[in-house]
Amino acid sequence: MSVKMSSRQIGDVTVIDAAGRITLGEGSTAFREAVKDLVAKGQKKILLNLAEISYIDSSGIGEMVSGFTSVSNAGGQLKLLNLTKRVQDLLQITKLYTVFEVFDDEAVALSSFQD
Repeated sequence: MSVKMSSRQIGDVTVIDAAGRITLGEGSTAFREAVKDLVAKGQKKILLNLAEISYIDSSGIGEMVSGFTSVSNAGGQLKLLNLTKRVQDLLQITKLYTVFEVFDDEAVALSSFQD
């Protein structure tokens, strides 16, 4: 199963709900396209909900970093929500936990964009 993504708008923040696996190939491509499309449309506040992500490989991590960079370069913010234990461990091992702003509560995450 590859990744399934849906987005919803809450105020000026776009929440991307991702489910499945972000891996080399289809999963990471879908993720890259979703972020690229949002940036192209001028959406600069993106919250990535990873609650339903069962697995992410190095390619998926690379796409998350690439997406973060693209959004940041466009003057926006990409933040992470509801990391599974596996994804959280992976981000800590790769030292990326300090790069991304990570939240467990959607309301808190959404209000962080207003600062």
